[in-house]
Amino acid sequence: MSAARAAYSVSEVARLLGIGRSLAYHQVRTGVIPARQLGDRWVISKARFHKWLDEEEAM
Repeated sequence: MSAARAAYSVSEVARLLGIGRSLAYHQVRTGVIPARQLGDRWVISKARFHKWLDEEEAM
């Protein structure tokens, strides 16, 4: 039995947004895409990502 993951990787977010990994990493590092650094990895909470995306679409 495996639990559903609560976060995306930067590569997964890039695919979801249809952008390159380099741009996704840049947006994560500059705070455009909400993310958290855990050690040397960046993770993006699925809940925060989808909330952010909904707010971006509303603008």
